[in-house]
Formats: sequence, C-alpha cells, structure tokens
Amino acid sequence: MFRRPAVQLFRQFVRWESINSSTMVLERSLNRVQLLGRVGQDPVMRQAEGKNPVTIFSLATNELWRSGETEVFHTAGDINQKTTWHRISVFRPGLREVAYQNVKKGARIYVEGKIDYGEYTDKNNVRRQATTIIAGM
Repeated sequence: MFRRPAVQLFRQFVRWESINSSTMVLERSLNRVQLLGRVGQDPVMRQAEGKNPVTIFSLATNELWRSGETEVFHTAGDINQKTTWHRISVFRPGLREVAYQNVKKGARIYVEGKIDYGEYTDKNNVRRQATTIIAGM
C-alpha cells in the first residue's frame, strides 16, 4: 500500500488564510481514542440534578517492553510493565444502559471514544484536573 509523506497528509488538513498571509487555518481535527484493556471496577450510573445520567467505570491498559536487550547476542532483558488507568464515561442513551448492565470488573473490553480534559473543585475547595474518555462518540 502506498503511503503519502507526512507533508502531503498535513497539507490536506490545512489551508492558507490568503496568498500573501502566512497564517494557517486548520480545516479539520480529530479527537479519537481506542483502548483495549480490563475493567477495574463495576460500572456505576450517576445523575447530577437536571442533567442526563452517565455510566462511569475504569479501564486498565498495559504497556510491556524489554530492557537490557543486546543486539549482538539477541538476549532478552527484563520484562517491564506499566499500567495506565483510564476513566471511561458513557453518556449516549442506550449505550450507557448496556454498559451499566453488561460490563463487569475484570472483563476485557474495547472502548472507542474521545478524550476530554476538564477541571473541577474538590470537597476541600482545591482545583483539580481530570482526564476522561467519552465512550461511543
């Protein structure tokens, strides 16, 4: 399969504001996340006053790599692992109910959605940042 160089691909998503200006305007953007991992807790459904309900659960993904490999002898080094926890929120009607009823702790699932960065104030009046995956987008 023929692959376009990165510059050609970049040009598809950018247009110039005018011929004499060097200002670029981004035409399209993409916010998409794909995760495959294990559910860390049974989903909970929450509903804030006056807002739509949301199903929330955590998902763990693992990254494995070898350290200490040498090219000369092709010996394997130690295997290292890093686990990353993701907060998954499901807002879409129908999908949130399916997730709430069928997703269970320990299940291996695939989640597709978008990443959302937000801020909130905790009970001690401290501003915190939160990263959430909005599933089903």
